[in-house]
Amino acid sequence: MKEFDIAFVGHMCFDEITPYGGKTIVSPGSAVLCGAIAAARIGAKVAVVTRMAAADKLILRPFEDLGILTYSTDTPETSYSVVIHPSENVDERILKLKKSSGFFALGDMPSIAARNLHLAGISDQEFNLGFIRGLKDRGYNLSADMQSFVRQVDPATRDIRFKDVPAKREIAALMSKIKLDVVEAEVLTGTSDLEEAAKRFESWGCPETVITRADGVLARVQGKTYFEKFSNRSTVGRTGRGDTTFAAYLAHRNDYDAPESLKFAAALVSIKMETPGPFQGTYEDVLARMNQEK
Repeated sequence: MKEFDIAFVGHMCFDEITPYGGKTIVSPGSAVLCGAIAAARIGAKVAVVTRMAAADKLILRPFEDLGILTYSTDTPETSYSVVIHPSENVDERILKLKKSSGFFALGDMPSIAARNLHLAGISDQEFNLGFIRGLKDRGYNLSADMQSFVRQVDPATRDIRFKDVPAKREIAALMSKIKLDVVEAEVLTGTSDLEEAAKRFESWGCPETVITRADGVLARVQGKTYFEKFSNRSTVGRTGRGDTTFAAYLAHRNDYDAPESLKFAAALVSIKMETPGPFQGTYEDVLARMNQEK
């Protein structure tokens, strides 16, 4: 059985992104893309489990180039999302999911071992409770991006609305780690105070919660709270901020404590946000950025 540091599960997609005051660009995207590339570039052994149209598999080439092993279930179409930034506030976005590759089933999962299995969805059209419980029953150490449940797609308009998740307590209790941003945190917990939101997840049974917002990232781990500011000089690479932060944190956390892992993740994503697309730097680049901030 093949063994990995992290296996990312989620749709590959095409992102149609319109920045505030800028031009619309269409490029391969998804939480899986940003997360897997970031983790692989800093040395983690990474697998990707996805669903997508066979005709679009050329967008998996960046994974191949980095030694990421991909397991893909063929579907009629590849997910296609629209992201519009209507203001200078990078946390304000209009979202739409025009196409979806459909829900994961346990049959989509290959026979692999992973220190971490991360559910990195882009909407509520990927994971249901039966699938998550099945993964837990198989013994996987699970983490989840809560956007996979909060981002709810209107079946008629395909608009994405951020809504509360009735099963949030059960989902939290099944996870060793949770990732979300400040908008999702407020929807789920009723507060935009990051520490209070993280405490709520802790009370629901998740021992480790990571929350991003425009200025930085918070982690609450086993009753202690840590916060690190971002140092990015621009936000042209804002899309994928949380996915990249959590992937870097998860990869580093395998060998380091929470405070050190949070510093590392904040430095890495600060570099990423200065350039559109997934993280293109190196482990050494991240260490250099960390030293600049001391």
